[in-house]
Amino acid sequence: MTAADTRGPGRSWLLRLVITFSFAQGAVSMARPAVSYRALALGADERAIGVITACYALLPLLAAVPLGRRTDQGRCAPLLVVGVALIGGGCALAGLAGSLPAMAAWSGVMGLGHLCFVIGAQSIVARRSAPEERDRNFGHFTVGASLGQLIGPGAAGLVISEHDGRMAPTSATALIVAGAVAAVSYVSLWRLEQRPRRAPAAGGPAPAARAPVPVRHILRTRGVPAGIFMSLAVLSATDVLTAYLPVVGEDRAIAPTTIGLLLSLRAAATITCRLVMTPMIRWLGRTALMAGSCALAGLLCGGLMLPVPVWALAVMLSALGFCLGVGQPLSMTTVVQAAPERARSTALALRLTGNRLGQVAAPAGAGLLAGLAGTAAPFVLLGMLLLASAGLAARTGGERDGGSTPVAGGGERPARRDRKQTRREP
Repeated sequence: MTAADTRGPGRSWLLRLVITFSFAQGAVSMARPAVSYRALALGADERAIGVITACYALLPLLAAVPLGRRTDQGRCAPLLVVGVALIGGGCALAGLAGSLPAMAAWSGVMGLGHLCFVIGAQSIVARRSAPEERDRNFGHFTVGASLGQLIGPGAAGLVISEHDGRMAPTSATALIVAGAVAAVSYVSLWRLEQRPRRAPAAGGPAPAARAPVPVRHILRTRGVPAGIFMSLAVLSATDVLTAYLPVVGEDRAIAPTTIGLLLSLRAAATITCRLVMTPMIRWLGRTALMAGSCALAGLLCGGLMLPVPVWALAVMLSALGFCLGVGQPLSMTTVVQAAPERARSTALALRLTGNRLGQVAAPAGAGLLAGLAGTAAPFVLLGMLLLASAGLAARTGGERDGGSTPVAGGGERPARRDRKQTRREP
């Protein structure tokens, strides 16, 4: 593998990556509720919505680790190009689909594209950030996701109309527009990755020739499982919320435009959280921030079951969005700093595999709960996941607070490891 790019000139690459991510995530966030509305127009029930939502994560679940291995030993930028193409194509073709199986298939293509993009983008941030910059840079990077989540659902709500039987054509239009939004990502998709600095030809084999770090070794590294599970819980909450809030809106007679605005409000609160991430870490500490935000988010998810008025729902979703904003960037930093240096992209891919596993299991479980106990019941499942994540983060943080620790001069001081595990390392 080539040397990490931690000292590139300026930070314009990060700004351009945030812009690119905003358009790509905006397309996905616009498409996800549009897929749900179009499926409803094609005759889907709550269980079918759960299956279609799970298909979004099925292909990524199988492809994440091989893509991470490839990225550890090569460049990251090609994954961004392929990812945007798959997102745009999946959105547009889902808009043209006329059956539920076709909707599920193109939703899977969209999910695979999103996975390619995110693995490439996260790996670029990990390589180009010095250890002491990772919390900040990952926080700013995920602002791009939040901007997309802010704009996408609101745009979908403005395009989709349920009046006079127009849900089917307007939801199809929203999906085609989402494909066009994804294509705009190419405008800022240039020179995000520095040219690799090659190791000297003499002096032994190149680092890329070394055997890859076993997956089981990565998963046994203290801090990695907690980061993966926290990311799984937070993303599952965001994903099911995006997919099922339209169903809740249908059940409570809330207009699609209002649902889109509520989802955008949640995303705006997440952006606010990520902009103040650094002072919150200094004030509370990483462990307390991770555990506390997940615990409060779990309680708020359970509260969404209550038949509250729209204004109260807006307040709850704002607080929930702020709490959910913590999990993703801090789980990225935790996983990157805990994993071996030459397996960081694979570790990030394992984190994304956990995300996709949650995106398969959580919507399926949500669909089952919705069919048995009503449309609001899936939020109890999310609350349980988030509370479990809070407990795991608190327990792991007591043993190891966030992996390696930045020290003066830009280096890293590894956190304490289990001595028995260290002796077993190859």
